[in-house]
Amino acid sequence: MSAEKLIEARGLHAWYGSSHVLHGVDLLLGRGETVGLLGRNGMGKSTLIRTLLGHVRERDGRISVAGRDVSKARPHEVAKLGVAYVPEGRGIFPNLTVRENLLMAARPSRDGRREWNFERVIETFPRLGQRLDHFGAQLSGGEQQMLSIGRALATNPDAIILDEATEGLAPLIVQEIWRVIGTIRTAGIATMVVDRDYRRVAAESDRVVVLQKGRVVLEGAAKSVRHEELAGFLGV
Repeated sequence: MSAEKLIEARGLHAWYGSSHVLHGVDLLLGRGETVGLLGRNGMGKSTLIRTLLGHVRERDGRISVAGRDVSKARPHEVAKLGVAYVPEGRGIFPNLTVRENLLMAARPSRDGRREWNFERVIETFPRLGQRLDHFGAQLSGGEQQMLSIGRALATNPDAIILDEATEGLAPLIVQEIWRVIGTIRTAGIATMVVDRDYRRVAAESDRVVVLQKGRVVLEGAAKSVRHEELAGFLGV
């Protein structure tokens, strides 16, 4: 793992009302590192992501981004520190065109980098280039996911978090999304990815973290974790 910590959580707890979802989670994401976050449905993966990003208000523990304490920060404050989010459900603006979705998100990184400009995003997703004047609601599910990832990249982030990266997508689109995740990794952007295909997640990650009932039950270098062990925790 990178010696430089980008996102760090220590002793993280989270609640939805009286439901205690996360129980003392520790998590690290180093600069340029790819971490696969795995677990069965309802084990706390999305809650962990949303807690890191400030979306879950009932939380306890310490969260830092680039050394800055964001334990009580709001989502826009975390985003300004260079953390981009591709949510489950994509979250694009259905009444804006592809072009407008991308341009409204575009901004330089905190240190002024503009590596992921409009042209590079379109080069990465040629299909979007053919649909620039289509509204978000007119896109297929796969195209919406491409747009969601492209919009995140347009912020020139230091880290990108993808929740259910390929859920519900056709096989050819799934391959395209994984190709782009590989491109993001090569570009040196720290990445946290949630996906049901644990074998592919392990293949594309430096480390894997497995959640069970809101606790980390397995963590290690992806190349050293046995698939049989992962399958046992994931019930597959």
